[in-house]
Amino acid sequence: MTTINEQIADELAREVLELIEATGDDEIVNTIAKTIGASSTTLEESFLTAVRVRRAEVRARAQIKQAKALVAKAAQKAKPAP
Repeated sequence: MTTINEQIADELAREVLELIEATGDDEIVNTIAKTIGASSTTLEESFLTAVRVRRAEVRARAQIKQAKALVAKAAQKAKPAP
C-alpha cells in the first residue's frame, strides 16, 4: 500500500522530471527538494528517492529496448533467405 507521502513524492518527481526534460535544468530537483525540506524532511527524502527511482527506470527501459533491438536484429540475420 502506498502512503500519502510516497504518492505525493512520486507525483512531484514525475512533474519535475517532465520539467527537466522540457528545460534541461537539472537544478530544479535541488530547488524543489529544499522547498519541500523546509516543511517536511520526510517528504523531501521520499521525493529524492522517487526522482532516483524514476531516472533509474528510464535508463533500464532504454537498455531493455536496446537489447530487444539487438535480439530482433540477430533473429533477422539468422532467417534463411527465400
